Amino acid sequence: MHIGHSRGSGLKFAENLINTVPARSRSLAAFVTEADQKMKIGIIGVGAMGSVYAGLLADVGRHDVWAIDTWKEHVDAINAKGLRVEGASGDRTVKIKATTDAAQVKDCDLVIIATKYDGVTPAAKAALAMAKPDAPILTIQNGLGSADKVAAVVGSKRIMIGVVGGFGASMKGPGHAHHNGMEFLRLGEMDGGMTPRLEQVAEIWRSGSFKVLTFDDIHKMIWEKLICNTTYSGPCALTGLKVGEVQANPDAWKVAAACATEAFNVARAKGIKLDFDDPVAYVKAFGQKIPGARPSMLLDHLARRPAEVDNINGAICREGAAIGVPTPVNNVVVALLRGRESGFGKARS
Repeated sequence: MHIGHSRGSGLKFAENLINTVPARSRSLAAFVTEADQKMKIGIIGVGAMGSVYAGLLADVGRHDVWAIDTWKEHVDAINAKGLRVEGASGDRTVKIKATTDAAQVKDCDLVIIATKYDGVTPAAKAALAMAKPDAPILTIQNGLGSADKVAAVVGSKRIMIGVVGGFGASMKGPGHAHHNGMEFLRLGEMDGGMTPRLEQVAEIWRSGSFKVLTFDDIHKMIWEKLICNTTYSGPCALTGLKVGEVQANPDAWKVAAACATEAFNVARAKGIKLDFDDPVAYVKAFGQKIPGARPSMLLDHLARRPAEVDNINGAICREGAAIGVPTPVNNVVVALLRGRESGFGKARS
């Protein structure tokens, strides 16, 4: 696996890269050579994580950042008072444009899809209309399957995939997001390979103080993150415990560790080349970086909202069943999560 760490700057770097890459990437040369110019960035889905992205990218002061979300109160608050993002990166309030109507946003140089799994398909349709003809569309979600949904709408060659870790963001209220971690953002082309536009998109994120790595095989990163999500998302949502509390509770940890082991077994059976051999040690080390975090699945259940069950723990069950790898613990976790969610639309007695 190749990891790109180079940070070449300006037009000379971009032009040198353009001459060494396949025609598929050369068609995007116009995007790459705008390295030092103002970029128009549309972010679809500015919940907790999307707000962190928007706030830090806008704080650079160079880019025209648009926030698109269905939460009207949040959009109104951003337009009236700005977007406040506080936490691991500091505390700032930035002025950006926000709307509930994606049709108001056109000619974006980069579109970022940061919705939850169930909002990916409509977001992809909106992104296609928002973006310039060859502009990349970057999709960042938890779990498995989101990029395939976007590809069904826009085609895989325009798609980049982002995998984040260690952020743990939450909403404090309309126009106000908090994040209690700031680890790496991993980026890669859906079709694989290292391209000039991939490095250029990485530089945009780095300018917003994100730590970014680029990969020629982002799908391995998706699975490594999925194993971590599987470990904590379902168990935290069912128990109400934070990540560190799950680790400290022997019964909860037994379930979480089993979820991780099953996910690892499925990945290996699918031929995914993971960088570790001990899944329990890997997910424990991951969780120790964010002990106070509440996974988004837990936050959804606390708010009595359906969570991303199908593309996290449910994805392990689905992928395991397809290749004959048993996932009994994840099966039970998913059944309990769905049973719990069945009562969310009903009034509490």
